Amino acid sequence: MDLTELSASELSRLIHTRAVAPSEVMAAFLARIERVNPAINAVVALRDPDVLMAEAKALDRAEPAGWLHGIPFAIKDLQRVAGVLSSSGHPGLATFVPRADDMLPRRIRAAGAVIVGKTNVPEFGLGSHSYNPVHGVTGNPYDPSRSAGGSSGGAAAALAARLVPVADGSDMMGSLRNPAAFCNVYGFRPTFGLVPADPEGDTFLHQLATDGPMARTVEDLARLLEILSVPEASDPHSRPWEPFSAALDVDVNGLRIGWLGDWGGAYPTEVGLLDLCGSALVTLSNLGCQVEAVPPPFPAERIWESWITLRSWSVAAGLSPLYADPRSRAQLKPEAIWEIERGLSISATDIHRASVIRSQWYATLARLFDRFDALVLPSAQVWPFAKEQTWPRAIAGREMDTYHRWMEVVIPVSLVGLPAIAVPAGFGEQGLPMGVQIFGPKGADRRLLRLGQAYHRATDWPSRRPPQP
Repeated sequence: MDLTELSASELSRLIHTRAVAPSEVMAAFLARIERVNPAINAVVALRDPDVLMAEAKALDRAEPAGWLHGIPFAIKDLQRVAGVLSSSGHPGLATFVPRADDMLPRRIRAAGAVIVGKTNVPEFGLGSHSYNPVHGVTGNPYDPSRSAGGSSGGAAAALAARLVPVADGSDMMGSLRNPAAFCNVYGFRPTFGLVPADPEGDTFLHQLATDGPMARTVEDLARLLEILSVPEASDPHSRPWEPFSAALDVDVNGLRIGWLGDWGGAYPTEVGLLDLCGSALVTLSNLGCQVEAVPPPFPAERIWESWITLRSWSVAAGLSPLYADPRSRAQLKPEAIWEIERGLSISATDIHRASVIRSQWYATLARLFDRFDALVLPSAQVWPFAKEQTWPRAIAGREMDTYHRWMEVVIPVSLVGLPAIAVPAGFGEQGLPMGVQIFGPKGADRRLLRLGQAYHRATDWPSRRPPQP
């Protein structure tokens, strides 16, 4: 039995019944990381294998602390993890080893997981392509010469390559959804506030980014979300906990699904991408869902205007201390400097105007969700591109005016904090994966997971493994 092929939930059941020992699981994943990871560079800052085996053997005899007991886990390298290099891909943090965990890794440890290292990211998570001067670039398991996406590109690639059974990610501008599409796995962006944030600095103003789970099965998504979403009193946006993995298998017949496509041409897409995404709609229709094409419900350019204002303001709030010091500023990548300088130039009136647009878009969606249970968009506008390319400069002949405009299709969800499940849609003519994002109103997380489960049962695209090294 190849333990690395199993889902985290399947491994958990074997470990809890003592059919398999945590040390056996750890040995299998370490061997696979040694054999496969050099070609894709998904797992970084790997801890000493001898130490990891010793920790796993200690768990062989221990009573399980949670469902992740004995499961190897690599944390996205935007989180601080005690005793593990936590650089966020920034050269100024290339030797930074924290003494304490952030909230997310602390919760994962408490559920019994063994943290083996990190998954790669773009510097400070900026951009949907996972490369940085500390750890290098992550390749796509289905074609290592291509991008795995980002900023959770290392997590998505590690999942697809069977280097980890389940993973954490985060999503501001599609950072869960884009790499899930590029790597043929699932990603879940929860309703904003469902996964609490560490109570550091401001906890009220910035509502664009959230952590969330990634996996090869929807059951694993739901079970990891249960760990991550325990309410936190210090988080003003924290929401009630739900048993997301309970009763996942339900009849989705009759659900009303709206297809937004390329937003009436506002979001250019590469050849063949929309056609492949359409196959996911056929699957939903075959499951009994009522699928209907929806014309653009709101001007795309106004959503973009609101987004880049609020995003630059948020990025500047977090990174401006590094910009203020000439020594650390010299180590920032150009995209980070661009965001910070834009953010520092924005006025309070600009922020208000952007938030008014955001409010209008949210109200428009509220009316749309009176007609539909969920809406669907592509998860990306381009196929996985050459990993030497920093970002796509044009799509279908249309020039991209920023380093992230090529991911514009994700922001209708991000701007207003909606839940979305990114599901695989299959493979294009070049054998590269793509996917769609299915999103709903705030608080519809459980509904989306159940719809995703029905879709997974009908397709199970992640079982199509990458080429073997």
